[in-house]
Amino acid sequence: MMTKRLTAPALAGLLAALLATLLAACSSGPRVPDWQLNAASATERATSAYLEGRSSVAEHEFGIARKQVGSTGQPAQAIRVELLRCAVQVAALAYDGCGEFTTLQVDASPADLAYARYLAGNASAADAGLLPEPQRQVAASTDDRAAAAAAAAIPDPLSRLVAAGALLRANRATPELLTTAINTASGQGWRRALLAWMQIQLQRAEQAGDKVEAERIRRRIALATR
Repeated sequence: MMTKRLTAPALAGLLAALLATLLAACSSGPRVPDWQLNAASATERATSAYLEGRSSVAEHEFGIARKQVGSTGQPAQAIRVELLRCAVQVAALAYDGCGEFTTLQVDASPADLAYARYLAGNASAADAGLLPEPQRQVAASTDDRAAAAAAAAIPDPLSRLVAAGALLRANRATPELLTTAINTASGQGWRRALLAWMQIQLQRAEQAGDKVEAERIRRRIALATR
């Protein structure tokens, strides 16, 4: 039986979309294999650790998830773990090119490839319908403010922050989007993500010559780095 922790609201959106089999309920039907439970637990711990700034813990837990899904010999499971890792990086503005996914993409589905393009900021109009449900309206919006509003309306904090990161990578981040991302990261206590987004906000305030706003952001950054 999976614990309630594995289906917490903070993971319900993105993890449900990318790791559907890993998070399958076991209240009815056959017993869920250990590899699914172990991989789901590891990805949950890795996600929280990464966004909070505990990099070594995150890498360790993602390594566990990789080993668990690797035991199945199913490329689709490995691809979902790597896409989740990429999505978490995008949420924290630390995208590294998603190299591990690249090595697996020969076996990726059209939906996997569309999601990878979305995370890289290169999604096409045709990709929108292939994305996880929380991201579709964001990708389909051609107006930046509408896209920001669609991202803000996503209930799940992780999915919301991923959407914000994808829009930033596509050079579509409005001031409202930055506020949404900062409030989301702050509300969850995701220090790494919070600092990354506040640095972007600070850069824009400095570029605009808004000294009062820049100082306010610097004070907040100083508080978050204590």
